[in-house]
Amino acid sequence: MLSALEADEEFSAFVVASLKYDEDWTCYSGTPIISRYNQETDAAPLFAEGMRALCLKAAVFEMTGDENAAEIPIAIPVDEMTHAMIAQPQLLARITERVGIQIIHQTNQEHTDWRTNDYTHQAYQAAWGEPPGRYWIDHEEATRRLDILRGKYTEAGFLNMGRAHVIDFGELVTA
Repeated sequence: MLSALEADEEFSAFVVASLKYDEDWTCYSGTPIISRYNQETDAAPLFAEGMRALCLKAAVFEMTGDENAAEIPIAIPVDEMTHAMIAQPQLLARITERVGIQIIHQTNQEHTDWRTNDYTHQAYQAAWGEPPGRYWIDHEEATRRLDILRGKYTEAGFLNMGRAHVIDFGELVTA
């Protein structure tokens, strides 16, 4: 499935478009839990992990026909990358239609509680070997890191994991 997607004539455009999403990657809880994260060096490997995650979900859907079952647990940073990919709907739709698969993702159904040795981990291992621990961060460790970030954000004036802040920008500057 992954090889077929990567072989598609528009896949390289999909990669470029997904990685160009960098200016919109303002998430306080996804990639920031990666130690010493650097968008320039981490984007491409994280894209590969996002593709693998989407393929695992598509495979579960193909086997079960059940969208809810296909929303398997995914590590938080990998899930964030899938959002950048899904933000390219026309390219992704054309590629998956030609390949003959359906990408499953619905935010209110997603699970970011990935754990070592769970079903997702076992399926990943069977397909590609051990997932890179840099991106596939176990849920308990992700929660610990989120707590650290929450404290740092609050100290800087960002509340609710970046969904609110106490920064006053002062008077409006007019042109």
